[in-house]
Order: sequence, then C-alpha cells, then structure tokens
Amino acid sequence: MITEDHIIYIVDDDARMREGILELLTSRGMRAVAFGSASEYAASLKSDVPACIILDVELPDINGLVFQEQISHQAHPPIVFITGHGDVPSSVRAIKSGAIDYLLKPFTESDLLTAIHAAIAQDHKQRTARAELGILQERLSSLTPRERDVLPLVVSGLLNKQAAAELGISEITLQVHRGKIMQKMKAASLADLVRFAQALQIPINYSKRQEPS
Repeated sequence: MITEDHIIYIVDDDARMREGILELLTSRGMRAVAFGSASEYAASLKSDVPACIILDVELPDINGLVFQEQISHQAHPPIVFITGHGDVPSSVRAIKSGAIDYLLKPFTESDLLTAIHAAIAQDHKQRTARAELGILQERLSSLTPRERDVLPLVVSGLLNKQAAAELGISEITLQVHRGKIMQKMKAASLADLVRFAQALQIPINYSKRQEPS
C-alpha cells in the first residue's frame, strides 16, 4: 500500500533510471513522482507533506548543483544527488550546500533508501520547526508596541527595576507588561520566554545581568 504521508521527487533525464527508481520506491510502499528535467519539477504542483528530491547532477536544462543554488533561498525538500560522473569538488559543494548525500551510479538500493529516509526525516523536522516559528510569530504580533519594548529587556536577564528604569516607567507598570507578555506568548516560565525570543531572533539588549546599585 502506498502511503500518503510523504513524497519523493525524482528528477533525472535518463528514462530507465527514473523508471527504475520509481519502481523500487513503489515496491516499498513509498509515494514518488518522476520528472525528466528541473524545469518540469519546478513547474509541478507540490504536495504539502515531508519530501525529498532525488536530483541528477547532469540535466538537459540545468546543472543539478546550479539548481540547488537557485532554490537555496526558499523552503525546499532536502536533496539526494545521483550522478554517473561524480568528482570530489562537486560532492563537497553539494554536501556543503545542504545535500543529504551524493551517490554515484550505479548505487545500491540500500544506499538510496537510507539517504531518502534521512532526507524525509530532516524535512519533517524542518517543517515542524517552521510551523512552530509561525505560531510564535503570530503570538509576537499580538503584543503592543510597549510590550515589544519590554520583551528584549525581560529576556536579557535584567531585574524588573532595571528594565523599568531603562524604559522610564514604574516597576509596577513593567510587571504588568511582563505578565501580559507571558500570557500572550503562552510562556509558562521565563526560560520558555527566552527560548521563544531566541527562535524569533529577537535581539537581547543586555548580555549580562546587572546588580542594582
């Protein structure tokens, strides 16, 4: 039975190679679709599930490494390169740019399946992280401008008195803002709030806790 919780995109201009990989994956209950060029893949509708791309290095329309670079600035499935003409510089370039593996033809079924499973697992992890970040961004957008001023001071480790002085407000007012921030960000503790701020890449104004004078 073919499972619907993932998809593998095969991009190779060699019809026999495409069909062979497609048959292998289908026999293992894996969902896959094949393309003869990078442009065909780019123009296709993508399923919103964990995925990976099995990408040939030498394609008729573009070099696979160049294609990897072109899509590097957008969310895309992890890539498993396959090639019949591999060299060390190309493999190093591919891996440094985030490829899961760089397999030389003819590769073993075991090596291909291992790389695919690693790619899908990584994509699942990345998708989860993006979803969690999206939730945090929504919570952050619910903060008032003043609460956004307070947040980096709170997560920096400043005492309420110090943070209040920094903003020119009373300590009680600072505590009220802090409580609302904790509530809106759904932070159960200061440690949670610090982790959320780090995930959101909120700059921390003070790296060291200062003692009150």
